[in-house]
Amino acid sequence: MERKKQYVQEEEIVTRVPTPKGKQSLGIVEQRVGGSRMLVRCFDGKVRNCRIPGRLKRKLWIRENDVVIVEPWEYIPETKGDIIFKYRPNQVEWLKKKGMLKTLESTEEF
Repeated sequence: MERKKQYVQEEEIVTRVPTPKGKQSLGIVEQRVGGSRMLVRCFDGKVRNCRIPGRLKRKLWIRENDVVIVEPWEYIPETKGDIIFKYRPNQVEWLKKKGMLKTLESTEEF
């Protein structure tokens, strides 16, 4: 019995990159504080003490200098917020191409 080799063409999987909607903003994780909390410098000019909500605790592994989407709390929106999404490196490149991370390029540290 002769086996035929099947050549499967790998297609690029096109996925949508989530962008901030409404009150949400982009941010960069500056420091981990502990207890699933971290300080995030948001692109609206504020530094927020953000947490990872319980439903995402096991799914999101966040380190310093990661680019994330932050949703400010309804009360105390200037200082507190939730991290709802973490961008992968290829998604960060896409954001740079689209001009959404212009301030990141000027403060490039890594």
